[in-house]
Amino acid sequence: MEQSTLITIDNLVKRFPVGKGEFTALNGINLTINLGEFTGIVGPSGSGKTTLLNIIGSLDNATEGDAVVMGESTSNLSLKSAAKLRRKHLGFIFQTYNLLPVYTVFENVEFPLLLLNMSGSERKKAVMDALEWVGITDKVKSRPAQLSGGECQRVAIARAMVKKPVIVLADEPTANLDAANSHNILKMMVKLNQELKTTFIFATHDDKVIKYLKRKISLEDGKVVKDEFTKVKGE
Repeated sequence: MEQSTLITIDNLVKRFPVGKGEFTALNGINLTINLGEFTGIVGPSGSGKTTLLNIIGSLDNATEGDAVVMGESTSNLSLKSAAKLRRKHLGFIFQTYNLLPVYTVFENVEFPLLLLNMSGSERKKAVMDALEWVGITDKVKSRPAQLSGGECQRVAIARAMVKKPVIVLADEPTANLDAANSHNILKMMVKLNQELKTTFIFATHDDKVIKYLKRKISLEDGKVVKDEFTKVKGE
């Protein structure tokens, strides 16, 4: 594995049982993704985007082939080892935010750090740094029900970024946001990608997201039909 290569996907196949038969969600995917990429897995609903993202994130297993993430073969990971990989190196952003409603903004962002060997003062600094990155330090004591959709997504991004993960996996992160909030969120992610060298991988069919991608991996019926690097406007 080259030093800059974070993810190697080798002849990946994923099938799901449907009735008495099977549905092939992914059919022979081969990819490499390198450190610092701002990449999107794009395509229509049902093309296999989320399935591929979940396998990269060790939330699901391949039927055949393999995904090697940070040197770890996800096909061979135990549940404990998969959890360790996610805990140490991966951040997740979901379209539904998945914030804990009874916790404050601070507590939601702090949550991933409770699983790491950090002191209270170290956790506090990391949380406040993350909230400053996303511009929401004034909401530190608020609960999710008191926030707008855009603010909730900012908290979700802060939670994903708080441990400075190597890879962030974002599944339709702007699906519930209006255009203005979407662009603000995406500009923020670009900045974090540039400043922290975090690798972002999106699963999306949202044109607002696609305009920001530096690489587009297009899926159709579970196959890669196009893989192109693009120059983002303004660079």
